[in-house]
Amino acid sequence: MKQWRALDITMIALFVAFMAVGANVTSFLVIGGVPVTLQTFFAILAGLLLGKRLGSFAMVVYMLVGLIGIPVFAGVSGGLIIMTKPSFGFILSFIITAFIVGLFAEKKPSIPTFVFSAFIGLLINYIIGTSWMYMAYKLWYLAPAGFTYQLLWSWMAFPLIKDVILTFIAGVVGYRLYNSVIKKSSLQVHWHSNSTQ
Repeated sequence: MKQWRALDITMIALFVAFMAVGANVTSFLVIGGVPVTLQTFFAILAGLLLGKRLGSFAMVVYMLVGLIGIPVFAGVSGGLIIMTKPSFGFILSFIITAFIVGLFAEKKPSIPTFVFSAFIGLLINYIIGTSWMYMAYKLWYLAPAGFTYQLLWSWMAFPLIKDVILTFIAGVVGYRLYNSVIKKSSLQVHWHSNSTQ
């Protein structure tokens, strides 16, 4: 692994902060025990702007910061207890989401590629997060009467509508920020070096 630069560390810290803010801006809305947040938007944006390596690492740092007890998760919470909650699968999914989004986006920077990459990330986020939530309810959480995998997906319809809109915005805004910021900074060298690895 290449040596971390000051700019890399700064961008990682910035996205950890974005994730913490995104976790709590709208977290008063809860569906099926899962807060409705803006974290998916920022996880996708991390992959688009930082690339697969830095983007996914930023999500790892975010998760670890929360697990050690700093209140960066939804509901201004933190600590290892989050690992037992149905929503933890979404936190795990942010790491894979950012990596896959960055992997696709690095291949050919364009608005269609960025939007496509963003929606692949959204799909991964929901599959991992919802599947973990189903497992949690079945194995160690008290599932409501008549609980099924299909019912769980119906719970996700409302946040999915929100996330579809935000994912499209992330793809378009991500590409604009890539052209106006990434290509004009020393991040460009790092971003392109990711695509050749």
